[in-house]
Amino acid sequence: MSHILVVEDESAIAELISINLRHAGFEVTIAATAEQAQAAVDGALPDLIILDWMLPGQSGLSLAKRWRSEARTRELPVIMLTARADEDDKIQGLDAGADDYLTKPFSTKELMARIRAVLRRKAPEALDSVVEVGALKIDPATRRVSRGDMDVKVGATEFRLLHFFMTHPERVHSRAQLLDRVWGDHVFIEERTVDVHVKRLREALGPVQCAQMIETVRGAGYRLTQQGGVGVVSTTKPQSQAA
Repeated sequence: MSHILVVEDESAIAELISINLRHAGFEVTIAATAEQAQAAVDGALPDLIILDWMLPGQSGLSLAKRWRSEARTRELPVIMLTARADEDDKIQGLDAGADDYLTKPFSTKELMARIRAVLRRKAPEALDSVVEVGALKIDPATRRVSRGDMDVKVGATEFRLLHFFMTHPERVHSRAQLLDRVWGDHVFIEERTVDVHVKRLREALGPVQCAQMIETVRGAGYRLTQQGGVGVVSTTKPQSQAA
């Protein structure tokens, strides 16, 4: 389930967007100010942000520029939703880093379509793409996990769990969400089973000093984070598929 942050100071508009998003199956957080939005992003990266331009205090445009300038949020999908409809405003918004730009008044159906389109574009290129988070690399095509020239031996379930974490870094995932996304919602097993496999995954990552990348978020679940909190997530095609 994708998590969307709605940054909008007009409560009626924020609620309208929220209702439509939840009806479509998204998790939603609402922020009415730039400060609230930044606090939400600092806590856990959403899958996409719907961002108003005109906010109390700092503008949405400034927020977009800030997020694009920082490694942790550089790839964060952003759709600007604003009453500023001039062509120059749209150019400014897109130049600031917005992935799309929609003006008010707007069609909720069009907004939902644009959200789906941006999420599709921002998804990992393919299930067999190599994914790197910090020094850790996972290659689904060869089922290899490594740090530099050191290989990490993990079981099949731990491999799937790590792949999910690495393709959704910095985001908090509950045990129920992990069961749904890693094991599949047709599997009826205890949520505490997740804890067992997370423990095994940390043990496997220990010899390459990456165990601390799997963080426990008390009362919420788990997330994978950059060591030291700085760096860029990247995806590349396996060498065997390189042109």
